[in-house]
Amino acid sequence: MQLLSIFLQSPAGSSTTTLFMMGGMILVFYFFMIRPQAKKAKQQKQFITDMQKGDKVVTIAGIHGKINKINEDGTMEIETSPGSYIKIEKSAISMEWTANVNKVPAATTK
Repeated sequence: MQLLSIFLQSPAGSSTTTLFMMGGMILVFYFFMIRPQAKKAKQQKQFITDMQKGDKVVTIAGIHGKINKINEDGTMEIETSPGSYIKIEKSAISMEWTANVNKVPAATTK
């Protein structure tokens, strides 16, 4: 406690305290903002590479369909209704909405 009060009172310690505070702020930004976004981006990339023909998906525009064909150029064809196909980018698939559609409904007890 005495050491902290020395830093806060002395003019030379003021720059050291400011340096520690700035370092702390950088750590907070990293752990609460940058790291979670990087982790989510990695999960999205893995989700896109794991998609297969026959998977039910939802696009970011809200279009529901089933994957019919995955192309090498980063696109895919989804079947929105029997005989109706749309060509879209792989990156247009929403990971969260697709997970909600594919979630197994809980059994209801009455």
